[in-house]
Parts: sequence; structure tokens; C-alpha cells
Amino acid sequence: MEQKKLTELSLDELWQLFPITLTAHQECWADWYKEEAELLKERVPSIERISHIGSTAIKGIWAKPIIDILVEIPREEKLVNLKSTIEKCGYICMAENDSRIDFNKGYTLQGFAERVFHLHLCYEGDNDELYFRDYLQTNVAIAKEYERLKLGLWKQYEHDRNMYTFQKGDFIKQYTQKGKQLFAGRYDNK
Repeated sequence: MEQKKLTELSLDELWQLFPITLTAHQECWADWYKEEAELLKERVPSIERISHIGSTAIKGIWAKPIIDILVEIPREEKLVNLKSTIEKCGYICMAENDSRIDFNKGYTLQGFAERVFHLHLCYEGDNDELYFRDYLQTNVAIAKEYERLKLGLWKQYEHDRNMYTFQKGDFIKQYTQKGKQLFAGRYDNK
């Protein structure tokens, strides 16, 4: 019997193969981000800003061992024009619309590779994730509260990423807004 490709698996099959797993913060995550960012800067033209986002960018909290990368490009570029270039860097397109394209790297038919990345390609200024990250980086108590929330949701939604993400939504919105107030203008376009 011929083995399916990742792109042919149903959502349920993908969630079984790639469950949510949380682990204590690993110092190597910052290095993995830096190495991947350098590769992307070399190969992907038009990067306005590239940033390490998500829980792996917040020291001291448990996280899914997946490096989230936000790549912002100038508004005059077209996201779709960079899609094949990013795919040539080993990424698989997972979702796309007019304002964002999401890619994964490190997903195999045997499960996760050692290094796993989620790349979020968007236009400059579409960067709320930076304010959330910065707020948690500067507020250890709130970062620990976020960690507790994630640990509480982990096993219940281990095979349902959509619900896991949904259940964190209000918390993320609340502290993104606080971050935007605290760091107003930090990431304004040049």
C-alpha cells in the first residue's frame, strides 16, 4: 500500500501524528531561531522584519517545542510571490489568505523532526504577536500565568490544536492589548 503524503492526511490524522506536547524552556531554541532566521534572510528577498515569537521566545515557561517565526514583508510585495521560495527552504504551506501565509517545517510522516518551525508570512505592521511576546518577556508573573493556562489545556486538547488555540484566545487578546499600550509605536513602520 502506498504511503500518504502529509498534505493528504486528514486533520484528525495530522492531530494524532502531531499531538500538542509541552516541555520546559530549552536554551537551544534561541539558537535554532537564529540559524533559521539567517537561512531565511539569505534566501527570501524583501524581508522587512523577522522575529522569534510564541512561547519558545519567552524564557522560563513551558512551550510546544516549535519555533514560531514572524516574517513581515513590505505592503507593496505580494505574499504569494514568496511562497515557492519559502517552500524551497523546506517549508510546507499549511494555510493562506490575502493577508497571511502559514508554513510548517519539521513535520514528517514519522512525526516531528528534531527541529520544528512555524513560519507566519505577513505584511509589515501585522505583528500583534510581537506585543504579546514583549509583554510576557517583561512580566514574569503574567508569563507564568500563561504557562499555567497552557499546562491546564494540554492533555484535554492534546489532539485538537484548534480548541487548544481557541481556549488561549481571550488571554492572548488581553495581554496583546496591554503590550500595545505599554510599547506603543515600538514596531511602527519606518
